[in-house]
Amino acid sequence: MVERTKKPSAIPVSPLAPTPQVSISDDSSRVIATLPTGDRVEVLLYGATVISWKSANGKENLFLSDKAHLDGSKPVRGGIPVVFPLFGAPTAGHETGKLPQHGFARSSRWEYLGKSSSESSSLPGNGGDASVKLDFGLSEGIIDSKARSAWNHQFGLTYSITLSTGELYTSLAVSNTESSAWDFQVLFHTYLKIDDISKVSVTGLEETAYLDKVVAGGPKESSATKKAITFTQETDRVYTKSDKTITVLESDEPRFEVKRDALADVVVWNPWSEKAKGMADFGPADGWKSMVCVEAGSVGQWMTLEGGDTWEGGQRIKAL
Repeated sequence: MVERTKKPSAIPVSPLAPTPQVSISDDSSRVIATLPTGDRVEVLLYGATVISWKSANGKENLFLSDKAHLDGSKPVRGGIPVVFPLFGAPTAGHETGKLPQHGFARSSRWEYLGKSSSESSSLPGNGGDASVKLDFGLSEGIIDSKARSAWNHQFGLTYSITLSTGELYTSLAVSNTESSAWDFQVLFHTYLKIDDISKVSVTGLEETAYLDKVVAGGPKESSATKKAITFTQETDRVYTKSDKTITVLESDEPRFEVKRDALADVVVWNPWSEKAKGMADFGPADGWKSMVCVEAGSVGQWMTLEGGDTWEGGQRIKAL
């Protein structure tokens, strides 16, 4: 036998890189995803509502009312409810006229379709997955009979929620699976958590006209203010046709950045004290001080989706 003077060295085995963890609650009511960094998102299957989004340091980025119904009995007050196929109160005579306010997506139980992840070497140590995407689905076959009779159309919604380090991306694909066209609106009703509304300002909409829904005499079209939005009373404005990045600042320091894809409209809302008192599912009593809604959507007019077509839009929120 010939002896080798040099034996091959052992091939080093690298430790497995950390990966995102996805779990389903014991009662199958919610899906939770956590990145190796500690970033975390929790989604209630009822409404496919994001009810919590935490940064790696554990800081909560979304406001959730402590009186919110999480049992599927009514839409969630807080987080990111999905509004479809109409925004606001129904309009008599329109095909959505028999639906409840904000439609049925936020009050339907969605299907969890699964997860996917993307790899990156940017994480500490050996890298690992930089993001995880959760997909949810809704169609005419799984909404309740009341909603189906009020809006008798064939459709498919695919809602994707992507968690990455310091960011949350939500996108909605709307498919018309019948031969005839139908109208719809869509919006992400995002409740951002802040510390003190009196110290908050919102920039990026200074040059955009808006509909003021709380002005005396009823909703009124208003021209661009040329200045940042600040809060001293109830605020409910629908800004239309804007493509600029929106920044939410607190004490003049950037807190959130919102970028949008195919969503030209933005609703900015805070109920203030009196309106909050009138909402049975809003709490704590002074919770309005700790929230501001910056809602990306397409609600200024109806979008028409032809039979067989698909529309997609989304928002990317960065916690700063």
